[in-house]
Amino acid sequence: MSGSSFVRAAAAAVLLAAVSAAQAQTPVLNLYSARHYQTDEALYDNFTKATGIRINRVDADDAGVLARLQSEGQNSPADVVLLVDAARLWRAENQGLFQPVKSRVLEQRIPATLRSDDAGQGSQWFGFSTRARVIVYDKARVKATEVDTYEKLADPVNKGRVCTRSGSHPYNLSLFGAMLEHLGPQKTEAWLRGVVDNMARPPKGGDTDQIKAVASGECAVAVTNSYYLARLMRSANPADQQVVERIAVVFPNQATTGTHVNIAGGAVARHAKNREAAVRFLEYLASADAQLYFANGNNEWPAVTEVKPRNPALESFGSFKMESVPVSTIGRNQVPVQQMLDRVGYR
Repeated sequence: MSGSSFVRAAAAAVLLAAVSAAQAQTPVLNLYSARHYQTDEALYDNFTKATGIRINRVDADDAGVLARLQSEGQNSPADVVLLVDAARLWRAENQGLFQPVKSRVLEQRIPATLRSDDAGQGSQWFGFSTRARVIVYDKARVKATEVDTYEKLADPVNKGRVCTRSGSHPYNLSLFGAMLEHLGPQKTEAWLRGVVDNMARPPKGGDTDQIKAVASGECAVAVTNSYYLARLMRSANPADQQVVERIAVVFPNQATTGTHVNIAGGAVARHAKNREAAVRFLEYLASADAQLYFANGNNEWPAVTEVKPRNPALESFGSFKMESVPVSTIGRNQVPVQQMLDRVGYR
């Protein structure tokens, strides 16, 4: 090797060592996430720019995240866990996969109904965005007054009209858990039986499939999370616009209990090695900038009520009355609800 080549090689080795040392000193937050939205990339990048904490993300569905946490046990590198739906957060809490957090920032910004019971030790998880469980209908075949409550999904007027995804999907389990709180066991089971009797076809697909089934005429009424509908409304695809033109939406139970609202939320993992950074990340998710990412990027309403989204689809929905059942209560109700679903044959 010539002298100049040796000098260049030595310089490169020094540079590589310096970069490696810098990376080793850079704080890292290990994030296990069940959120799979491209718009969240900007959310995470902004946190790193603001704090210098690099995010190492592991993506899986909710069941995969929980299974991984359980199998890893105390050796898990996870610091923060992001899940979608109250039922899943409640399940993870009861499996001992989270640790309590006491944070003045989170307690001030996240409403008590959107976090787990404190019990004086701190909350196990926090909701950072909300989505409403709305009813869409074929405006050429159905009147809004025929579907303006969840209860009317079981009304004889809707015989052969209703489409839903699986009754055991967490989105539906959470809605049914709220209905159990409103109606009591006997009326809830009777209502679920009525919904099954009114179905146009067996449950299948996801929420977007239900919306498209209404537009195609396969059914006339369906239940969906609001952000799926908002996504179609903001789409530039002509086929999606044709779907939107065929349907209308109602926010159910405005004169009674209010529309069911679910959450996407986060928690500090039970065996987090970087607890301080983890709490800092959760507090960041409650900031105005992060809340606007949820609203404008994925069509979810901010959990922090003072933050107002700049999203034309959300704005078109207008204001609506939300139910006040605590998310933790909805989670607890999922076990008896699942038993009801089995008895009435709601697949």
